[in-house]
Amino acid sequence: MNELTHVNKSGKANMVDVSGKAETLRTAEAFGELFASDELFEMIKNNELKKGDVLTAAKIAGIQGGKKTSELIPLCHNIFISKLDVELKLNDEKKSVEIYSSAKTESSTGIEMEALTAVSIAALTVYDMCKAVDKSILIGNIKLLKKTGGKSGDFIRKN
Repeated sequence: MNELTHVNKSGKANMVDVSGKAETLRTAEAFGELFASDELFEMIKNNELKKGDVLTAAKIAGIQGGKKTSELIPLCHNIFISKLDVELKLNDEKKSVEIYSSAKTESSTGIEMEALTAVSIAALTVYDMCKAVDKSILIGNIKLLKKTGGKSGDFIRKN
């Protein structure tokens, strides 16, 4: 297993120095899921919530959140984001909102955190817009699906 990179020799939090690393193309894809009651799921599906179009608002919020990752995660580098997208899909069988994000950069550090933050903020936005109807909404299964580039190489989740 690799050593933790955000800890110095004294065991204290440390921002990694990426100044000597080459700028390369790096991508990341992430996923998360939000589970709703049957009533709430139908309201989302039929765009019947008082606060408006939940899926569009969550998409935009996810993109904005991903762009602000370095302001939210203390040791995360501020990087130039070439592309960031969020897609929300309704899963009728599971009564869930599936959230996918993809991010791209040419940088000296990865973009996984931006993809994961985008999914997280999109999910929290759905919750915020729907909590008046159902406070038992469950957010979960947030995970990195894939990443390319960088010193550690490519990663593809197997399950």
